[in-house]
Amino acid sequence: MISASHESRAASLTLAPRGEIRHDWTVEEIEALFALPFNDLLFHAQQVHRDHFDPNAVQVSTLLSIKTGACPEDCKYCPQSGYYNTGLGKEKLLEVEKVVEQARAAREAGASRFCMGAAWKSPREKDLDVVLEMVRRVKALGLETCMTLGMVDTDQAGRLAEAGLDYYNHNLDTSPEYYGEIITTRTYADRLETLGHVRQAGMKVCAGGILGMGEAPRDRAALLQQLARLEPHPESVPINMLVKVPGTPLENVDDLDPIEFIRAIAVARILMPQSHVRLSAGREQMSESTQVLAFLAGANSIFYGDQLLTTGNPQVDQDRALFVKLGLHPEQRESCVDDAHQQATLETALVRQSATALDTEASRLAYDATRA
Repeated sequence: MISASHESRAASLTLAPRGEIRHDWTVEEIEALFALPFNDLLFHAQQVHRDHFDPNAVQVSTLLSIKTGACPEDCKYCPQSGYYNTGLGKEKLLEVEKVVEQARAAREAGASRFCMGAAWKSPREKDLDVVLEMVRRVKALGLETCMTLGMVDTDQAGRLAEAGLDYYNHNLDTSPEYYGEIITTRTYADRLETLGHVRQAGMKVCAGGILGMGEAPRDRAALLQQLARLEPHPESVPINMLVKVPGTPLENVDDLDPIEFIRAIAVARILMPQSHVRLSAGREQMSESTQVLAFLAGANSIFYGDQLLTTGNPQVDQDRALFVKLGLHPEQRESCVDDAHQQATLETALVRQSATALDTEASRLAYDATRA
């Protein structure tokens, strides 16, 4: 619910020159953006989006869990935390060949970025050597590489960069004020320090947060403020909707209104004009209409595949069909040696999906059945 004071601030808000790169947004200014009439907010976000990106291109990533379960952190949303009984077993670090096999399959399916995640507080020396080899081997396939391994120090970040890691993911999760309600085993300052090490090593930053954890609207504004304060802005900003996992402390938290989620996507796009804003975890629970609004609001990146670490993700065929409906296409990587191959692979799949799933009534009903 938007308060009268927020409406007043929105009415008096003077928007910065479209697409201006700022790092000095106040929480009050960001709240005023959230309070704009929905149509006005989306219109402005669309303008900013079109100034910096092809509005019909979506960056496509695939995410693989390379080490699952028994994490020593107490993040209240996470099924991998060793603090909670979620039925998720502990798995060892995957073998390098298995990771390369999965990366090759992702490339053939049209992904341009391959992300690897491990449930660690920070990587151990013996594990880091294996991870570095994963980076080198996946990079050799012509894919962008991304890792999320918990906290890294200056030396670890430097070695990851030397191995060819393009992106390091480390989310802020929520506002500094609400953070202690969600995590106690790692501080907000720890997270910011890790992002600093990543930047110093010359890697790109992937940092975002999770919405729907019981936070107040001001916390969502404060989270986005923290991200926008980073200089430069994160190249990738995943906006996650909480996936409520039985056994975690947040399994019964109230659902976030989808419109409020879309507002956050739009505000992120305005605050960080040149960043990829990723529609990330929670898509499995979102209606097709909510996903469409997210793209309209400026989201231009998704995870593509059947699973995100340990939680579900829309089936590949559903994503392909949605791309066809909306006239979207996968974003190309200029620096990727296999761009043309990847683009052709996914576009061929999209055309095939269009012919078989959208042009006949029988196929349409089959597609609807998969969504039910």
